Amino acid sequence: MKLAAPAPKATTRSALLRAGVSLLSDAGIPNAENEAIWILEFALGTSRLALRLEGSRTISPREQDRVMELFARRAAREPLQYILGSQEFCGLEFLVDRSVLIPRPETELLVEQVVQHNFRTWPPIIADIGTGSGCIAVAVARALPTAVLYATDRSPAALRVAEHNAARHGVKDRVQFLVGNLLEPLRAHGLEGKVAAVVSNPPYIPDRELLELQPEVRMFEPRLALAGGMDGLEFHHQLLGSAMEFLAPGGLLVLEVGQGQAGPLSEIAVAHGGYAQAGLVRDAAGIERVVCLSKKF
Repeated sequence: MKLAAPAPKATTRSALLRAGVSLLSDAGIPNAENEAIWILEFALGTSRLALRLEGSRTISPREQDRVMELFARRAAREPLQYILGSQEFCGLEFLVDRSVLIPRPETELLVEQVVQHNFRTWPPIIADIGTGSGCIAVAVARALPTAVLYATDRSPAALRVAEHNAARHGVKDRVQFLVGNLLEPLRAHGLEGKVAAVVSNPPYIPDRELLELQPEVRMFEPRLALAGGMDGLEFHHQLLGSAMEFLAPGGLLVLEVGQGQAGPLSEIAVAHGGYAQAGLVRDAAGIERVVCLSKKF
């Protein structure tokens, strides 16, 4: 009769940390030590200080299995945010999983542009298109307590995450989440010509560059939120057309773009005839990251 394999022996927190650092380093994770610590903090429900002070504390076989499973996932280049289940954005913690794009710091610029805008109508109706985790809509709702928010996405799974985040941050009753393509779900609510601002972080990676992305992005983040067509501006073209129908005169259109796309998109918008340039915003790396347009009166 075949004997069952013995359960793994308990080890110490320090030994487990060393094993994690080694595993992540061998996998090419640049910040291996800090990431191993964050995983241990998460898995064991402890703190960095406690790990340092209680390094000799023993770990049960069950805890060891749990931690090593998480280390293995990160070594396979799964993003740390998916493993830990959250990402900070505009000072708020957002639930994230593989159904949504992980919020980036540069996307906070979109929120800033909307929040700082001098709206002509009050309360302003604001639409977040391709909401994903809901980070933009929730952050705007928190910053503008009287605003009315609509957030759309093609992915029902993403909207479930977004609704969780809205509830978590106390704005569930002020953000209406709608499934559908771009601005089309707004039609059922009679919002043509009534929206004060449309904001979106649409997919903007040119299809030919998808295979060049780092493994964490290429292998794990939703392609639906990344692939922007031949030139990366496929969805921006669509948004320019559809936003024109829903924006009020003087309404704001705020779009995130990739490196080198701000100029071409601005030219397209001006050529469209219905928009005026309202500004370009650079990110921390100096890249023109946000294009702001206003609908002409």
